[in-house]
Amino acid sequence: MPDSFHVMAKPVGPACNLDCTYCYYLEKEHLFPKGGNFRMKPDMLESYIRQYCASQSSPEIVFTWQGGEPTLLGVEYFRSIVDLEKKHAGGRVVHNAVQTNGTLLDNEWCRFFREHNFLVGLSIDGPRTLHDTYRLDKGHKPTFDRVMRGLDLLKKHQVEFNTLTVVSASNVKHPLKVYDFLRESGSGHIQFIPLVERLPEAGLPGFAEPPEPGRPSSPVTRWSVDAGLYGDFLIAIFDQWVRRDVGKVFVQMFDVALGIWSGAGSPLCVFLENCGNALALEHNGDLFSCDHFVYSKYRLGNITDEPLGILAQSDQQKAFGRAKSATLPKYCRECEVLFACNGECPKHRFIKTPDGEDGLNYLCPAYKKFFSHVDPVMKRMTSLIRAGRSPAEIMTIH
Repeated sequence: MPDSFHVMAKPVGPACNLDCTYCYYLEKEHLFPKGGNFRMKPDMLESYIRQYCASQSSPEIVFTWQGGEPTLLGVEYFRSIVDLEKKHAGGRVVHNAVQTNGTLLDNEWCRFFREHNFLVGLSIDGPRTLHDTYRLDKGHKPTFDRVMRGLDLLKKHQVEFNTLTVVSASNVKHPLKVYDFLRESGSGHIQFIPLVERLPEAGLPGFAEPPEPGRPSSPVTRWSVDAGLYGDFLIAIFDQWVRRDVGKVFVQMFDVALGIWSGAGSPLCVFLENCGNALALEHNGDLFSCDHFVYSKYRLGNITDEPLGILAQSDQQKAFGRAKSATLPKYCRECEVLFACNGECPKHRFIKTPDGEDGLNYLCPAYKKFFSHVDPVMKRMTSLIRAGRSPAEIMTIH
């Protein structure tokens, strides 16, 4: 495991003003005392910022704030974050990223983000009918209009932002509708996150929902994405992107692929050979191996009892990181796209290989389709880069 590591901090824990059908993090409330306050206390906040700055050896420090919904804490709370970063960064450059559902954004928030150069990740699942399928508030009312108001404010105040779209059973059948909507809404940086949530009887906490009529029994919730369709989703958008948008719209999945083909490696942890350098910190100081493994088994300790840097480099965390490659099925080790996929996220490895071995990634069909499809284009784009030319030239020769 590399010496450097990154932490996704959750200063408001799992608390959120929405009640998205597919949210995997709301259930984390059961890890903490009932009726507890999920707001990270000032002394804990300062301890985290001080320890994180001390643990980073690079000249620039990146803080990531998520939830739940971090804007529930209010602008003044985030002003204190910036002040504490200045206090403990030792003169180094500090960058902040915050992930939000956008419904609470106003002019004050956006002025603050602009003033302090925050990168804002905005969650939006596509146009109105697709977004409002699963992204509802506590009263089960749609949120699309409120999110779009937040997006317009970000643009008005010239806040740097990207969009995060959860690809679910609802929007996976409409790839170009989703992509064109995001593009036309002004999103120049797009992330697609495949929704894969297991049912409780499949071995992990989840949602006990029966399959829709006519849909075969599945180990995942009915709103989870179909693996084959997710591959088609990525391919349809890629083909559109490579014809007109290279260098204009940045799609994380495509940038990751180009990095892999060009030899730079993946900046996204799920496609690395091993994991373990992307941890999650809860509001009470508990540190977990990964944002998707916030379960008691993967709790490394509390930063008030043992320093953050020590916990991040602990034997337990190193074993967690190495397990990704150590548990890869033979079927994967012999796959032609192993160099790109590396078995993807261990969270999704719960189906059997064709020969009956455990540990195949649920999304395997998607990545086999996608990485095989983009291979010729990625090779051409890599050749352009090595020749000192722009990869955007692919649009004129593809």
